[in-house]
Amino acid sequence: MYEDYLRALLAPLGVYRLDRDSLSGAELYALGKGLDAASARLDAAEREAVTATAEGEGLRRREALFLRRPAAVTPEERRAAIAALLQIDGDSLTPEAIGRTIRGCGIRAEAIEMGTNRVRVVFPETVGVPEEFEQIEKIVLDILPCHLDVEFYFRFLTWEECHGAGYTWALAEEREYDWRGFQAAIPPEPEGE
Repeated sequence: MYEDYLRALLAPLGVYRLDRDSLSGAELYALGKGLDAASARLDAAEREAVTATAEGEGLRRREALFLRRPAAVTPEERRAAIAALLQIDGDSLTPEAIGRTIRGCGIRAEAIEMGTNRVRVVFPETVGVPEEFEQIEKIVLDILPCHLDVEFYFRFLTWEECHGAGYTWALAEEREYDWRGFQAAIPPEPEGE
């Protein structure tokens, strides 16, 4: 890339032999390779310096600023989690702001105020205990102010839903549910609700 640029720059002068077999051509080749390598490193540094474009080292270095690594996997989710964590300040203690921060960390949860100094964290799109709950719990507890009493709420099949869906022990045995599978067998919501 830079070799071609340098050749095009010097060719109109007509003073240099620019073919690769010549001394000048070999110098241009070496300079071009060096400048290409420097340009690639500068491009990577520029990309990693901005959270919105970082892919590797830039994300790792920003995540190292926090006590815990966000529960996000893809670069896009990691960028969103870092941005959410960087927004926390003294005015971020409303349930809406806390909920945005939790969701920004890649955790599908909501914080619900349950009265003075009590918060319930629910996982609306998850049946049962979410995967990697230990990591999620640590992150949520780091985000929430320490004076709050935090309760985690998990969604399981209720007896009312069980009776409403017509579940029987024979049906449970037929579908070969174990107890955990049965607890997670929440019937689909009727359409229009």
